[in-house]
Amino acid sequence: MVRASGLLAGQNKPVALKSISVELSICEFVASVSATLNYENEENVPLEAFFVFPMDEDSAVYSFEALVDEKRIVAELQDKMKAHQKYEEALAQGYQAYLLEEDACSRDVFRCNVGNLQPGAKVALTLKYVQELPLEADGALRYVLPAVLNPRYHLAALPGDSSLDLKSPLAPLEQLPYTLRLRAALRSQHGVQRVQSNCALSPLAFPGGDKTCAQVSLEEGHKFDRDVELLVYYTEVHSPSVVVEMGDPEAQPDSLMGDAWAMVSFYPEIPEVEASRTCGEFVFLMDRSGSMQCPMGKENRSQTRIEAAKETLVLLLKSLPMGCYFNIYGFGASYEAFFPESVKYTQKTMEEAVERVKLMAADLGGTEILTPLQNVFRGCPIPGHPLQVFVFTDGEVAETFHVIKQVKFHSKRHRCFSFGIGEGASTSLIKNIARVSGGTAEFITGKDRMQAKALRSLERSLQSVVEDVSLSWDLPPGLSVSLTSPEQTAIFRGQRLIVYAQLSGVMPPTEATGEVCLKYTLQGKSFENKVTFLLQPKPDANLTLHRLAAKSLIQTKDLGFRETIGRSKMEVLRTSLESGVMSSFTAFVAINKELNEPVQGPMAHREMPRPVLFSSVSTASRAQCYSRALAATSSSLLHHRGRQSGVCAALTYQRSDVVRAPFLSQNAQSSGSKGGHKVRKETAMVLLIYLQNADGSWNLDGSLAQVLGLKLEDMQTSYPDEQVDGSDWATMLAVLWLHANCSDRKGEWHLLERKAVAWLHSHAGPGVPMLVKKGNAFLKCSVNPRLFR
Repeated sequence: MVRASGLLAGQNKPVALKSISVELSICEFVASVSATLNYENEENVPLEAFFVFPMDEDSAVYSFEALVDEKRIVAELQDKMKAHQKYEEALAQGYQAYLLEEDACSRDVFRCNVGNLQPGAKVALTLKYVQELPLEADGALRYVLPAVLNPRYHLAALPGDSSLDLKSPLAPLEQLPYTLRLRAALRSQHGVQRVQSNCALSPLAFPGGDKTCAQVSLEEGHKFDRDVELLVYYTEVHSPSVVVEMGDPEAQPDSLMGDAWAMVSFYPEIPEVEASRTCGEFVFLMDRSGSMQCPMGKENRSQTRIEAAKETLVLLLKSLPMGCYFNIYGFGASYEAFFPESVKYTQKTMEEAVERVKLMAADLGGTEILTPLQNVFRGCPIPGHPLQVFVFTDGEVAETFHVIKQVKFHSKRHRCFSFGIGEGASTSLIKNIARVSGGTAEFITGKDRMQAKALRSLERSLQSVVEDVSLSWDLPPGLSVSLTSPEQTAIFRGQRLIVYAQLSGVMPPTEATGEVCLKYTLQGKSFENKVTFLLQPKPDANLTLHRLAAKSLIQTKDLGFRETIGRSKMEVLRTSLESGVMSSFTAFVAINKELNEPVQGPMAHREMPRPVLFSSVSTASRAQCYSRALAATSSSLLHHRGRQSGVCAALTYQRSDVVRAPFLSQNAQSSGSKGGHKVRKETAMVLLIYLQNADGSWNLDGSLAQVLGLKLEDMQTSYPDEQVDGSDWATMLAVLWLHANCSDRKGEWHLLERKAVAWLHSHAGPGVPMLVKKGNAFLKCSVNPRLFR
């Protein structure tokens, strides 16, 4: 079933939200956020209201308070069961009470209860959290303020303490009763370069004169109808660093909050080496739920999620190394596997898989990912081919903790690379299935190219294994260090590594220094990255590093309210209460004790239009997407093949005089020339990739000629040597064309090129330099011959 969530009141009645105000401070790669939501009870009876909202899984929530008619009420973090009891007792006595907690089924969904809100009363609810910011491939730090809370699919009835089954009416965008105000202060010793966003921003200002501090804000009157994404670019982000934070002077020494903490950030200089000869077993799980038919972005001609995913899947198939094994699953309310078990990667199996990918549609109903994952894990391991699982989903699943637990249980025999597609993808699901298995997670929204991010993950899966990862410390006498961050099981090129360390003992009185060294081995060679730092802890009233360290520790143990048991549960509860950071076992609760007398009479519930908190497209389009999710049922592949709908007809591919992209819309294929015999470069790149053979070569035929914008007769009569066959010449021309015309998207065809160059050297041998020279002359380009070494 698909259940909708959002800002709600008792008995599914929406609450009028007047405004949202967010103060964001980003220092280096840590975000500190204070979010205030302002409500007003315009009724003449008391209300109990509650709202449900998304938050990034990595957020460490440490403060919650209410300002009611100028009265400030600070919540206390308690054991969740005790907090619920305290809240219910307060309501029974007629007093105002407030409760903030994580949802029982997902760590990235929060719920706040506001009980006994008096007639005419105004309430401002403020929560504070800190969060590490992920580093994108282009060096941007990515902060997202989530607005989108998609319906979550689940197999059975949710437990009574989950809020994922709540429903409320939708309101058109123009009738949203609130606006969002966001102000961001940015600070980096390396200098703030620029800020990009999916929303309109004010000009970037530098109040201090230099570029180490900057300010930016959303334009006035912004409607909170989408996730707000900020991409922050510094002059330098790859330098290793260590920040030391002073402990809480009121806390006990040698305790979590009393000791100083260090946050170590490495960007390991892992050299590029020859890929491991161990190929791997690659299993791709593709979401085919109804919501995958929604557009990727808000643009009118935006590609749908399923179209982008299919195009990406073909690219991945073309990029796989010869000799590996692979399989593809499509899943929704049910699942379908392309092959009974993983098959060896050959030209035949690749072509069969590509043809079946073309027929995939978003027609399998809900998002039930657990069963196909279990089926993958039940398969027999293939000796010499470690399992690599790639999951593509919009993440709308309620049984998040069940899925994470299953992936973690099998983490010794596989790695999982996950991709959250579109706004509202569950950060708890996407990040954790990658985290517990040693893989990586990516999020694709708006105008992001899914292909580049997917290929980056595939390249990581093909990397040689980094082994013997360790940290060594050189500290003054009397100072010791203990790590609480999870053991790092894998390090990839281009990936940042963050470690938290507790520093116990007496800090030296002078400006002493310490040193930390990251060590690892790669293909038998040892490597080291060192950084020296000052041992002068900085005070921070919010204890930011302490909260982040506690969150990191909680994440390693907390697998949900029902899934975490025994010693792990006790450790999570103790860490949460000591640090003040919320977990699955704790909740913030506050009672307004300043009222002169209890609120009298029963609380009333009024239904008001609910703002569209999870719409990444128009309300009508979104509703249509999810109605499809509910109505769609499983169909066999034979049914798909026999169906002559407009979708399937558009996916039909033939090697004829006119090459058609298997997944692109008609407007994307045509270049405006008569007969459609030419294609735009961005489309030609997709078509060229589609034509590549499994071994990396291309055939010299009319389809290739058309994509390259050439005549087949000219290509055939321009053979540089009688010893060169058509495939050698075609492959060289294809690779040169990619370099000359699509260098800005090299991340999408880098692995394809690697296969092609390896094939050329094995097939043409010493004739490769001559092919490069003749190919450059024929195509009138100047690609560097060194690229073919």
